[in-house]
Amino acid sequence: MTFDILSSLIVFAFVSSATPGPNNLMLMASGANYGFTRSIPHMLGISVGFALMIVLVGAGLAQIFERLPISYTILKVVSVLYLAYLAWRIATAAPLERSSDKARPLTFAQAAAFQWVNPKAWAMALTALSVYAPGQTLTAFALVAAVFGCVNLPSITFWTVLGQQMARVLTNRTRLQIFNRVMAALLILSLYPVLKPF
Repeated sequence: MTFDILSSLIVFAFVSSATPGPNNLMLMASGANYGFTRSIPHMLGISVGFALMIVLVGAGLAQIFERLPISYTILKVVSVLYLAYLAWRIATAAPLERSSDKARPLTFAQAAAFQWVNPKAWAMALTALSVYAPGQTLTAFALVAAVFGCVNLPSITFWTVLGQQMARVLTNRTRLQIFNRVMAALLILSLYPVLKPF
């Protein structure tokens, strides 16, 4: 991989990781509702899960979409349903004082698995692999994954910290409910690019 391609990949990884999407909106809500420390497994699950997704998609899973186009439609339907469920969970999240025993952010495994039904993650992975993995070798896929891993974690950390800082304003039940409902609505709106072709 040349320096030009690598630098372009770093910029692409930063912009795509830092802009609003399902992961970032969920982390902001998690930071506001559970704090930074309790959201760390969620953050690590996103970074590790997405890096693994890049390698596995590059290694051959993307060919399934080419050979079985219906599988892409099935993935979109599952993604929409799961994101709608997560939006509902965010919108109905109870304040910590009342539900601290039950309420919890996504675990590492849940956040890693979520990447497979995250439309933005699929778009990022397929674009990165087709544009920035010359030769389509396992080494190139691993390098793309490593770049995303290095760039992604600081980006998603910002969103979690932003949510945690917003918790200072969300000091009563009504404000927290409004914030959670806005985050849920934004999560649903993030599905617009996926729903357009339907």
